[in-house]
Amino acid sequence: MRQSWHDLLFAHWPVDPAAIRPLIPPSVTLDLFDGRAWVGVVPFHMSGVTLRGVPPLPGLSAFPELNVRTYVTVQDKPGVVFFSLDAGSRLAVEAARAWYHLPYYRARMAVTPDGEGVGYRSERVDRRGAAADLVGRYRPSGPVFRSRPGSIEHFLTERYCLYAPASRGRLYRSEIHHAPWPLQAAVADLQRNTMATAGGLTLPPRPPLLQFARRLDVVVWPPRAL
Repeated sequence: MRQSWHDLLFAHWPVDPAAIRPLIPPSVTLDLFDGRAWVGVVPFHMSGVTLRGVPPLPGLSAFPELNVRTYVTVQDKPGVVFFSLDAGSRLAVEAARAWYHLPYYRARMAVTPDGEGVGYRSERVDRRGAAADLVGRYRPSGPVFRSRPGSIEHFLTERYCLYAPASRGRLYRSEIHHAPWPLQAAVADLQRNTMATAGGLTLPPRPPLLQFARRLDVVVWPPRAL
């Protein structure tokens, strides 16, 4: 597949590894930075979503998405595990569940331009998951930079595969390719955020670490069973 990601916010909180370990597959190694696991709440919107060789279809190739994630390694390859992914497209939700084995949920979502940033609203309407919502606005607050290897920004963002558990203890890996993230410092006013709580996680009562990215073009390979 190919797709483009727009107006993306990385909002990250440090979390006790013991709180996350029961929520992720036993076959993956939880990645830590300075002894702490990290949970990300990541809102953005997508365009140009389509299979290779197929032109984008009007009404089906652009929609908002919002994910909750943490960071792991399998067979010495670092990647991402998702606790949930909410999307404003019913077709995308059902296709990703069936093909990529990912915990996608339908949501009522809106992304509204707000100066240099966006206003973002998401309310989960899928009964397969717990109620979850995000309401707020965010924007960049600094120049574009590339993260340095060894930095917290590099640890949280420069990951080029995702892992998804499936039935009978199987684990799938999907490779992702894109240029290094064009990050910016960010500010956010998250008026309501129950996304992590819905997945059984408790975020600490502290401001998140924030980064913004205006756009990234991405290609995604089909999942492979490990």
